[in-house]
Amino acid sequence: MKLTPVTGKHSIHLGDDDARVRRKVLSGKALDDGTAEQVDRISDLQRVLYADARFAVLIVLQGRDASGKDGTIRKVFTAVNPQGCSVTGFKAPTDLEQHHDFLWRIHLQVPPRGMIGIFNRSHYEDVLVPRVHGTIDKREWMARYDQINEFEHMLSANGVVIMKFMLHISHGEQKQRLEDRLSDVKKNWKFRLGDLDDRAKWDEFTKAYRGALSHTSTEWAPWFVVPADDKDVRDYLVARAIADRLGKLRLRYPRADPEIVGVKIE
Repeated sequence: MKLTPVTGKHSIHLGDDDARVRRKVLSGKALDDGTAEQVDRISDLQRVLYADARFAVLIVLQGRDASGKDGTIRKVFTAVNPQGCSVTGFKAPTDLEQHHDFLWRIHLQVPPRGMIGIFNRSHYEDVLVPRVHGTIDKREWMARYDQINEFEHMLSANGVVIMKFMLHISHGEQKQRLEDRLSDVKKNWKFRLGDLDDRAKWDEFTKAYRGALSHTSTEWAPWFVVPADDKDVRDYLVARAIADRLGKLRLRYPRADPEIVGVKIE
């Protein structure tokens, strides 16, 4: 059970059935143990990433309201050293940010080499939301796709490893999670009336996501669609994909400085 990169518009459906894994290879305790194993792999590899300092890793998490972005961060990165990890949440642009190009605020938060940076929402908000709300036209959103691809290509050429996850939940599961936010005093703070406005535009957002995924899933910055109705499955799939990618970087601890070889401490 593993994720595969989006390779074209014909592989993107985003229907309710796509929010669930049809056949689980792991379940119950085996799934929990599998996730714990992947989380440990990430923790071990992050230590070497930090010391190696040749690469930065950028994890982009996108998804509808209540798709589980916060929960994924908590579970998948629970064992990562906070010194080597940063999380940035992107909300509506401020007045200052609106007076810059839409990627200006994004570039400021790209992690330096040696670090893992997690985007809770991202530059894709500045294509998806304006498109659905009609504040940009097709010519503009197509131009932004090209600009994003060029931006991510530049980052990749400079040692930033990019992985993008679209956490995909079904219409019914989102309804249940939003209702939970209304009924649970510990979750009330997460609910906003704007969530209902976006939910009313479900089909429009589906179309916008399909467009973004198909135009910006590249060799250097692939998209992965994560079936997210089952939180445990979601976390396992994301953790495994990240651990596997880190494992392919051939990370290594730096060699000891020749000046300290043979030094004796009295």
